Amino acid sequence: MKNGTRFKAVVAAALLGLLLLSGCAPKGEQTIEIRLGEVARTVFYAPQYVALSQGMFAQEGLDVQLATIPGGDKAMTALLSNQADIALIGAETSIYVYQQGAEDPIINFAQLTQKDGTFLFARQTQDSFDWEKLKQQNFLGQRKGGMPQMSLEFTLRKHGIDPHKDLKLIQNIDFANVASAFGSGTGDYVQLFEPQASIFEKEGRGRVVASIGVESGELPYTVYMAKQSYLNTNSEAAQKFTNVIYRAQEWIAAHSPEQIAEAITPYFKDTELAVLTSSIKRYKEQSTYAMNPMIEEKEWKNLQDVMASAGELKSPVALDKLVNSSFAKQAISSNSIGNTETDVKKSATEATDTAVDAGGSP
Repeated sequence: MKNGTRFKAVVAAALLGLLLLSGCAPKGEQTIEIRLGEVARTVFYAPQYVALSQGMFAQEGLDVQLATIPGGDKAMTALLSNQADIALIGAETSIYVYQQGAEDPIINFAQLTQKDGTFLFARQTQDSFDWEKLKQQNFLGQRKGGMPQMSLEFTLRKHGIDPHKDLKLIQNIDFANVASAFGSGTGDYVQLFEPQASIFEKEGRGRVVASIGVESGELPYTVYMAKQSYLNTNSEAAQKFTNVIYRAQEWIAAHSPEQIAEAITPYFKDTELAVLTSSIKRYKEQSTYAMNPMIEEKEWKNLQDVMASAGELKSPVALDKLVNSSFAKQAISSNSIGNTETDVKKSATEATDTAVDAGGSP
C-alpha cells in the first residue's frame, strides 16, 4: 500500500474510532468505565487492540482506559492496590497471590493468548541452530518467576539443558529494558515478543531460531483477571468485557495478518506496517491467539507443570479456585456475531481522504 493511501486509511480509522467512542453506548444505558492494565504493548495482544480500534468496547457501553504497566509483578501490584479494575497478565500471578493467602483472591475470567508469545533470538545469524549451542552462552533472561522465564526453563529442560548450570544466565535487567539491553550488545541469546523480534531481524541484529510458544504448548499465558470482590459487584461490566474479547478473537480468526495489522496500527505508530504484518503472521501460524475466552483444564494443568518445573509452585491449585468460567461460557453461548466481516474498518477506509495527524499511541 502506498504511504499516502495507508495514511488516509489510518486517519479514517482514527476518526471513526473517535465517533464510536463518543456515541456507541446502547441507548438508555450509562457508560461503564473500566481501568485496564496491560503488562506490555505487544502484537501478542492484537485481539485487545482490535476490540479498541474497532469500537467494540464502546458498542457494549464500556469506556476502557488502557494503561501499559511493564512487568507482571508491577501490573499485579496495580490490580491489588485498586489502581486498575482489570489486568491482562500471566495466570501464574493469580496463583502467587493465592499462595500468599489473599483474602480477596485474583480471579481469571477471560483468556486472550494460549501460548507463550516469545521467540528465541540469536545474535549469530550465520550458523544453523540446535539447542546444544546455548550451552555456556550469555543468555539475557527474564524475571525469575515470570512466565517468559519459566516457559524458557521448561523448554530448555525438555532439550536436556539446565538453565542455571548450562547457561551464563543474566537476570538483573528489568523486563521493560531487556530488548534495549540486547540491542546494546548484552547477551548472545534473548527471548523477544513481537514486533520486537521482527524489528531486530530487519535491523540485522540477529534472527529468530525457535518459538518458545510452540515448544512449551498451550497454557493460559495471558489472561484478564480481577479481584473476586470486583467481579462480585461488577458482574455486568465483566460480562460485557468478556463478550467483546470473544468478538475480537473471532474477528482475528476471520481476518488476514494484513487486515489485522491495519486495524491495530494506531497502537504501534512507530512500527512499520510490514513488520506488524509479519509479526501477526507468526502468531497466527502457531495458533498463539486463543480462539475463545475459556481456560481449559488441560491448559491450567500445563501452566502448573511449567511453574513446578521452575520451582515456583508450592502445591497444585484446582481450576475452580482461581478461574471463573461463567463469563466466557455466557459470551460464547450468546454471541451472535460469528465469524462475519466487521464493517467498521471497511467503512473507515472509505470514509474520508482528509489528511490530519492521528496522534500517538493510546
